[in-house]
Amino acid sequence: MRFLFMRSLLIHPCRSSIITVRSTTTSAQYVASRSRDPVFEKLMDKYKNLLKVIAIQDLILANPTADPPSVSIEFLSRLSQKLHLNRGAASFLRKYPHIFNVLYDPVKSQPFCRLTDVAMEISRQEALAISATLSVVVDRLVRLLSMSISKSVPLRAVYKVWRELGLPDDFEDTVISKNPHVFTLSDGHEPNTHNLELVQEEEKRRKFEAAVEKWRVVECSKENCSVDRTEIQFSFKHSYPPGMRLSKNFKAKVKEWQKLSYIGPYEDMVGNRKNKSGAMGIEKRAVAIAHEFLSLTVEKMVEVEKISHFRKCFGIDLNIRDLFLDHPGMFYMSTKGKRHTVFLREAYERGRLIDPNPVYDARRKLLDLVLLGRHAALSDSRNTDMSEQE
Repeated sequence: MRFLFMRSLLIHPCRSSIITVRSTTTSAQYVASRSRDPVFEKLMDKYKNLLKVIAIQDLILANPTADPPSVSIEFLSRLSQKLHLNRGAASFLRKYPHIFNVLYDPVKSQPFCRLTDVAMEISRQEALAISATLSVVVDRLVRLLSMSISKSVPLRAVYKVWRELGLPDDFEDTVISKNPHVFTLSDGHEPNTHNLELVQEEEKRRKFEAAVEKWRVVECSKENCSVDRTEIQFSFKHSYPPGMRLSKNFKAKVKEWQKLSYIGPYEDMVGNRKNKSGAMGIEKRAVAIAHEFLSLTVEKMVEVEKISHFRKCFGIDLNIRDLFLDHPGMFYMSTKGKRHTVFLREAYERGRLIDPNPVYDARRKLLDLVLLGRHAALSDSRNTDMSEQE
């Protein structure tokens, strides 16, 4: 749908001027010109601190020599720049007393940090939730491989999104090696690299339905269905950022795009490259793959840089970031925290997942502790809606 957003004139309520044709703008200008969604911006504003907390938590839990697990403040201070701890490690840790305990080691004569009992319990709950859903994890990986043209992806790319997919941190042993009838590892094209492949028999056995198909079935069964039932077979759910004004021409082109046929994310591209819909059909397939990829993640969000590692595997010849920006009715991209993070719009309501899962619930508890900061009462934060946070 690039033709739709590159050439349509989107009028923003916050200014009288209009965005020029996409081809005359720089990439940075295109990102800056997007319509902002305050709910997602508020959520990502909190997530950027959560990501720093998770990075420190992982370093603490990765220390096998300490019991309970801990890490020295000196070590964290050396990593302050890499972890984006602008005011230093000690200052950051003091902001979250419900997550980190800073203690003094008289033997080593230096302060160290460990997780509080509450934070350790949340970490344990997340690990248990992942362990209890390993069958779901296997299904996610199989779906990921099934979207690839070669039914394989670089293992290093999977490592980029292991947390987003809800994989255990030792997934190579607990998921891949324990399911040799489903997965196999082969040497990559570069030294010391491997590809994760779908076993051929498994590839033939499994047939998948994309997440959007479930929405279409539900939408089509409604008495007050807002979409023509003859057109809904190719439609996606759309909702736009508050205050984003859409011209009649824009709406007409969205309606036209919704009718456009395309090859689904699990359909074989072989013999279908010369699709009647041409370039627009290829782009719509790319959108469908991105939609399905986000649907497979635990929190229906991922960094744009991480999903870009799968672009060639999925046969996407388009710029992934521009793809998200070109479809603001389906995706929302935030630039908070020095990273570009994309959300699946339809999966969220008021800053929370509409259909949560056990792993998300455990992670949300850690986010609640981040939102709590130095405040004393835990119960207040856990019942506070993200849309009401400052």
